[in-house]
Amino acid sequence: MRLGAVMDSQNRVQWVYSSRNNQELAERYDQWAKDYDHDLEQDFEWLGPQRAAEVFTKYVAKDSRILDAGAGTGLVGKFLLENGYSQIVAMDMSGGMLEESRKKNVYQDFHQMVMGDRLGFETDSFDAVISVGVLTVGHAPASSLDELVRITRPGGFIVFSLRPDVYELAGFKEKQAELEAVGTWKLVEESEKFQPLPKGEPEVLHQVWVYQVSR
Repeated sequence: MRLGAVMDSQNRVQWVYSSRNNQELAERYDQWAKDYDHDLEQDFEWLGPQRAAEVFTKYVAKDSRILDAGAGTGLVGKFLLENGYSQIVAMDMSGGMLEESRKKNVYQDFHQMVMGDRLGFETDSFDAVISVGVLTVGHAPASSLDELVRITRPGGFIVFSLRPDVYELAGFKEKQAELEAVGTWKLVEESEKFQPLPKGEPEVLHQVWVYQVSR
């Protein structure tokens, strides 16, 4: 039975966010995968991927090798492909979500990995990383940024969305400042706050952050 038959979209989001550990989080995303695009686009009007991709295009060359960290079903990749990017690699903790992302035919490669763990990529593997909706409540921790920096070449860009409350309360403010203070990266852009889910959760705000790796 598909998840959509037993739980509405609002409850499904809360069910996923209440996961007690990464294994449970991945399993719940596996169950949600087939309904994910419909729920986010129709019931929430999910704008996060589009907004982040618009910012991304201002800084990253079209021939760049890109990691979509927390690619989910490939919504970010779809917007990047539409904007002329073709060398995109998908990474997600959920095998079910990656299976859905394969159907969009936008990624060159697929990797099942967990943000917060050491990632199975060589240092300086990518020209840019984008991560949308992943650095959030109950998901990837602030320490994930260390690995994103490691796998991005010097001069490359890291673009991610972040809720202002998560930035203030979950260690991101301190981690981002620490990485800048030691010269690991420098801030390029901090977007205005916007509603990424204007229909489903209008009270939720996001910002898009852009850093350039300078280590």
